Amino acid sequence: MRRREFVQSASLIGLAAGLARPLAALGEEAVRNGIGLQLWTVRNQLEKDREATLRAIADAGYQQVELMNVVDSVELAKSAKDLGLRVRSAFFNWETIANPTNSKAPKIEQVIDVAQEMGLEYLVFGYIGKPFRDTADKLRQIADRANAAADRISAAGLKMSYHNHSFEFEKLDGDQSGFDIFIERFDKKLVNFELDVFWAAIGGWEPVETIEGLGNRIGQIHLKDLKAGTGTIFDEGKVPHDAFEEVGDGVLDMQEIFDVASAAGVTQFHVEQDQSPDPIASIAQSIRYVREIW
Repeated sequence: MRRREFVQSASLIGLAAGLARPLAALGEEAVRNGIGLQLWTVRNQLEKDREATLRAIADAGYQQVELMNVVDSVELAKSAKDLGLRVRSAFFNWETIANPTNSKAPKIEQVIDVAQEMGLEYLVFGYIGKPFRDTADKLRQIADRANAAADRISAAGLKMSYHNHSFEFEKLDGDQSGFDIFIERFDKKLVNFELDVFWAAIGGWEPVETIEGLGNRIGQIHLKDLKAGTGTIFDEGKVPHDAFEEVGDGVLDMQEIFDVASAAGVTQFHVEQDQSPDPIASIAQSIRYVREIW
């Protein structure tokens, strides 16, 4: 499906109910969750000093954190909660779905068990390795396995989201991208999207239009900004480190993104900055700007 066709057809349906609410009017659940941080941003700092890093996150004003890998983060989640940080969402090993023959990847039952013990709301399928995503057929099969996993996750009282990078926006089958395949193939009742606005933009899709098109299929948003003049890059490994900007410093219209996402009923907003020379300073700067549009 062409991007313009997707936006025109889906936005009228997906946002009809949401736009009846005032823009920037957060739902109760989003207010309760508060501004979040995806911990990938401070992955190196957590390895050096977990407690000090979590304390810096809390001191900056974040109210929740999103875990990088749920199965490996039991103690990290406990430490975060001890500091008053909510833990409502976590990524899980992408190979659980994309490469299930890997015996080292945790089974979905283990992922669910740990998530339930933590009291999570969302489990996030957030990446696909290059050998598993290079054809449309491979992505269709992954989407089907994602639906099966999401069915189990839903039965356990949790929700599953898919988090994009930019590779999904490259055309694979005629005029269809991987993201088009996921929009078509994911079960609308079982698989939400956690839209990363940076990766959508660098993949050539306008974030606001994408949010409008997906409507209530989006439950979460990753807020990160994009350096001017970066261009379209589908390979995440080729993105220059300085392309990642603090929220409010780049070219993305964060106010409009936030307003449209809020109208669509998004319940979780997580700041993320994959690369920064000083992540602690970056997250503090980003939350100051997010508070202005919150």
